Parts: sequence; structure tokens; C-alpha cells
Amino acid sequence: MFTETLRRYFGRRQVAIDDVRTALWTDGVDADTYAGPAEKYQTAVLEQYRIYVEMADRISARRGTINTFFLAANTAVFTAVSLAWAQDTDLPRRALVLPLVVLIVQCAAWFWILRSYRQLSSAKFRVIGALEERLPASPYWRAEWKGLGSGRDRSLYWPMAALEQWVPAAFALAYLALLVMVLVMG
Repeated sequence: MFTETLRRYFGRRQVAIDDVRTALWTDGVDADTYAGPAEKYQTAVLEQYRIYVEMADRISARRGTINTFFLAANTAVFTAVSLAWAQDTDLPRRALVLPLVVLIVQCAAWFWILRSYRQLSSAKFRVIGALEERLPASPYWRAEWKGLGSGRDRSLYWPMAALEQWVPAAFALAYLALLVMVLVMG
């Protein structure tokens, strides 16, 4: 039960591409039934593809902004505590408990937000792949992913979304270790 829960929240699950395909296309609308010539339909698909790829890129940019925010927030809290400690060395060690708990909570929020962005990006790339099936080429979904060894060969590509999620976890572990030291040394 516990391992299943861990797998569910920390593992990488995806919806089947067939489910994405059936949800993507509007029933009754295809090149034959679209208003106007078939070229107009293909132009509409291409335009929707272009917009959707741009939206996927914006999600990646927002994820970068979130990383910057949380890194700055962690740095600010840690710096404030360090400066306060340097100014008043008579502060009891227990005064560090609250700031360390705040830092750990920040790291947890950071981790889960990154996980959410990773899931959203994954879904967007699956939709992009389904859209590319109606285009003459599949540069994003098939060619690029194939060129990266489908994410299986770490010498070709190490998925950044998986790596970046460990940054807040590493910070949280360091803060947790510091918290335990503070509590034990009292």
C-alpha cells in the first residue's frame, strides 16, 4: 500500500496516447467536412499546432521563473537567519526551529509545484505529438525524442524535469539535517 502510494505520487505515469488522440479531435470535423477546401483545414491544424507549441514553451518559462522565485526565497530566509545569528550570538539555538521549518515547507511547495509543471508539460507534449500526426513531419514528438534516445540513455539526454525536482528535495534534506542538529544540540 505504501509503495503504491509512493509510486503514484512520485512515479511517472502518463495517459495512453490513444486516449489523447480521441480527446483531441472534434467529432465530425475533418478535412472533408471543414468549411472550405482541405488546405484550409490543414492550415487550421498547423495554426493550432503553432499556438499549442508556444503554450508549451511558456509553461517551461514559468517553471524557470518558479525555480528562480523559490531559490531567491530560500536564499532570503537563510541569509536573514544568518545575519540575525551573526548580530546576536546569544540567541538560543531553538530560535532556528521556525525559520528551518519555513524553509522545509518552502522546499515542499517548490517540489510539488515543479511536479505539477512536469505533469502539465508531459501532457502538452503528448497533445503536440497527436497534433503532429496530422502534419507532414513530427520534429518535436518523434524525431527529437528519438534523437535523445527516448530518455533511456543518460549519455544522450538526462530529463531536466526529473533533475530539477531533486533540487528542492536536496535543500529540504539539508535543512532537515540542520533542524535535527539544532534540536539535538539544543
